[in-house]
Amino acid sequence: MPVVSLPQLLESGVHFGHQTRRWNPKMSQYIFTSRNGVHIIDLVQTAQLMDEAFAYVRNAAAQGQKFLFIGTKRQSAGIIAQEATRCGANYVNQRWLGGMLTNWETIKTRCDRLKELEKMQETGALALRPKKEAAVLRRELEKLQKYLGGLKTMRRPPDVALIIDTRREYNAVQECKKLDIPIVSLLDTNCDPDDVDIPIPANDDAIRSIKLIVGRLADAIYEGSHGRVDSGEIYDDYDVAAVDFDDESDIPAADDQGDSIPSADSQGDSEE
Repeated sequence: MPVVSLPQLLESGVHFGHQTRRWNPKMSQYIFTSRNGVHIIDLVQTAQLMDEAFAYVRNAAAQGQKFLFIGTKRQSAGIIAQEATRCGANYVNQRWLGGMLTNWETIKTRCDRLKELEKMQETGALALRPKKEAAVLRRELEKLQKYLGGLKTMRRPPDVALIIDTRREYNAVQECKKLDIPIVSLLDTNCDPDDVDIPIPANDDAIRSIKLIVGRLADAIYEGSHGRVDSGEIYDDYDVAAVDFDDESDIPAADDQGDSIPSADSQGDSEE
């Protein structure tokens, strides 16, 4: 029995690619046809490759390997956070900060700082600080939670990365390749299949498509690591508040490898 059936894929809109003028010719092997100027993905191949991806991820999880979900576009942010949390993986669902993997030791110190501030808040120690100092620390805490909250339990770079939209997550892809971290990814018709190790041809823009594929990959991790199928909560609403995306302009671009990590020195409402 396939991991996902053709009716499920159709119902979730997994077959809808991008406009034909926005395609990557390397994806031609996964395209069934075009309709009204839009490429249609071959769902027979998607189902087969999804089976392979599921088996790969489940086996990796059974061997104790660690996973990192990466998806920073609005459609995928909530799904990434909740599904990664459900299966015990780490995630990045806001902006990818340069060096998150290649400069991991520095990122790890910021994650440790996040846990320190969270403990201060939980114990009430933060509220005992002078008002101005407490306000500064709360701003630091909020920023660290937003951008590094999904990494705070990660002690080393992941063994496998699961990525939504390799074009958008270009810098994450490059860091994974530099560290030889295998990439499992949804591939829309404008993506480059050469960038990934385990491809899943699929619509990477529609919420229902992302939810179906990411949900099944999370199931694979859970089954592999727990030895049983997850019977826990099913999430129906993956929306992330728009406010979470309003101030991305105050975080340096991912290309800026040196200064892109929220630090204790960056206390104001904007960062250089």
